[in-house]
Amino acid sequence: MSELEKLLISKSKAGDTDAFEKLVGMHDKKAYNIALRIMGNEEDAKDMSQEALIRVYRSIRDFKEQSSFSTWLYRIVTNVCLDELRKRKNAKTVPVDGTIETEDGEMHLEVGVEHETPEEVYVKQERKKVILNAISELNEEHRSAIVLRDIQGFSYEEIAAMLDLSLGTVKSRINRARHALKDKLSVRLELSRQNGV
Repeated sequence: MSELEKLLISKSKAGDTDAFEKLVGMHDKKAYNIALRIMGNEEDAKDMSQEALIRVYRSIRDFKEQSSFSTWLYRIVTNVCLDELRKRKNAKTVPVDGTIETEDGEMHLEVGVEHETPEEVYVKQERKKVILNAISELNEEHRSAIVLRDIQGFSYEEIAAMLDLSLGTVKSRINRARHALKDKLSVRLELSRQNGV
């Protein structure tokens, strides 16, 4: 944690709203991105990241600084999203966008190869759609595990802190999520073979 971040946390705890806005501004893009990956659409992501920021603001004085502020914030964002998904158990699928926004700009799930033919570009786009749709069909535990580890790139330790789980549980959940995703993709591949695609 940088000295600036420590200072902003201290001022935020004392009620300085400008310091809080600066503190949150350092992490709001990634927080929104996590919400977008879990919720699957921009409108819900905006609502959930806003709800998370309200919760952070209300509980900043309780932040113990045992983990980094970003880990604490991302944990709250993840929990807010998962709580909302649990409330919506009737929803069958949540679409997932293929672009990830970071502080350095946009990042795509797949890296393009130079001089691709239009057919290669089309195949990659279709593959990406299939993968993202399969992710959106996972249950919320598996979806959040894939999003946090394989899309957002958090370490197992960071995910354990965000979700308040043991390291072993996180590793197990990510492993099960990857197997569930692989199974969904295998079924889709088999169906496309049967349909001659």
